[in-house]
Amino acid sequence: MPTNGLHQVLKIQFGLVNDTDRYLTAESFGFKVNASAPSLKRKQMWVLEPDPGEGTAVLFRSSHLGRYLSAEGDGRVACEAERPGRDCRFLVLPQPDGRWVLQSEPHGRFFGGTEDQLSCFATAITAAELWTVHLAIHPQAHLLSVSRRRYAHLCPREDEMAADSDTPWGVDALVTLIFQNRQYCLKSCDSRYLRSDGRLVWEPEARACYTLEFKAGKLAFKDCDGRYLAPVGPAGTLRAGRNTRPGKDELFDLEESHPQVVLVAANHRYVSVRQGVNVSANQDEELDHETFLMQIDQETKKCTFYSSTGGYWTLVTHGGIQATATQVSENTMFEMEWRGRRVALKASNGRYVCMKKNGQLAAISDFVAGEDEEFTLKLINRPILVLRGLDGFVCHRRGSNQLDTNRSVYDVFHLSFSDGAYQIRGRGGGFWHTGSHGSVCSDGERAEDFLFEFRERGRLAIRARSGKYLRGGASGLLRADADAPAGVALWEY
Repeated sequence: MPTNGLHQVLKIQFGLVNDTDRYLTAESFGFKVNASAPSLKRKQMWVLEPDPGEGTAVLFRSSHLGRYLSAEGDGRVACEAERPGRDCRFLVLPQPDGRWVLQSEPHGRFFGGTEDQLSCFATAITAAELWTVHLAIHPQAHLLSVSRRRYAHLCPREDEMAADSDTPWGVDALVTLIFQNRQYCLKSCDSRYLRSDGRLVWEPEARACYTLEFKAGKLAFKDCDGRYLAPVGPAGTLRAGRNTRPGKDELFDLEESHPQVVLVAANHRYVSVRQGVNVSANQDEELDHETFLMQIDQETKKCTFYSSTGGYWTLVTHGGIQATATQVSENTMFEMEWRGRRVALKASNGRYVCMKKNGQLAAISDFVAGEDEEFTLKLINRPILVLRGLDGFVCHRRGSNQLDTNRSVYDVFHLSFSDGAYQIRGRGGGFWHTGSHGSVCSDGERAEDFLFEFRERGRLAIRARSGKYLRGGASGLLRADADAPAGVALWEY
């Protein structure tokens, strides 16, 4: 399978939370560091890098400044170094409860403190030197076993998760990381949690919670008994093995989960490549041949459709559309026009894709004349949804039916689909609905339709029945009053 950006390992960014629930922050002014922030924003994001030399030391680089954390011999700490020097080298010492201790490698002292009183001069480990790792990436991804080079996915018949798939195709390959009580749970696409014995359970019990560890840029998941998740046996069943130290078998990559979609044409049949290379609307059910991985180019905002047979949709002679391209090119790019509950696609020849009488798709229409140029597009690999805006994640506001948009923790929402629109259900089964003056509430008894418009790579706009777009903003509340799908009205999903 060609890569073309299809399989991109996520750069692991994270926050470090001290014992008083404040985040390690790198300030631009004076390149000082403190632990004063109550939530995870840009200044609180860090990247772990291996030390260029040999050994087990690591480097902490501020995502915000691009500079490295350092500790001098007298305990003074800063985030000023543009290039990592000797004082930038730290040892990460995982503790039994999952928290980290950071020890200066050259000086042997421990890093900790509160507020703006941080130092790396402690000779013993106390509560002030303990840090919790909080991932800053979007928590919905694909999980790739490093040793087997296979993707984890839900196996409904066996009632387990297994790392035995060549490609992360379909909804079963979606994994959601849930941050809870300083640890992480792995949630399958059907909202169950992976327990360390391999069973799937409905509640995040103790044996379904894991401590994250990093090794050479990879992730390991340690259970409450100090053992690590790994693919076990010929089927690659995910469960904790015998090892108490992470080797190659216990390491995983997180990969970006691109949207996978199905399209329905005016004849109410699914667009498919089941009967050959021609892309045609001729199937009555949605399976792998009717599922397409959709990527949006960040510069042009045009999209590509990649099929399960290993080819991109491409424009061929006489306006035909075939799933035969192995590389992204101008002819594989399509411009999307959002038309309410439907979408129209314009090919590189400037013409719209339409359905011919035999069901085949072709870019031969000069304008959208009617239903033949319109398609229903359905996102299939987000049955559960986590939304993140410019200021943070969407989460229920405590003691209210409204939704916050600036949180460092997130809620998981459930999606359903009907006739080109989505219904969003939250905690307690209440539906999202719009109220007076653009407010968005989460306690509706009846479902309200929202339209999803995939506008940028990894980001969508959500349109309410009023025609306005959902946005975050200074108030920190989710509102449906944006006129354009841009900026605070775009959501990472």
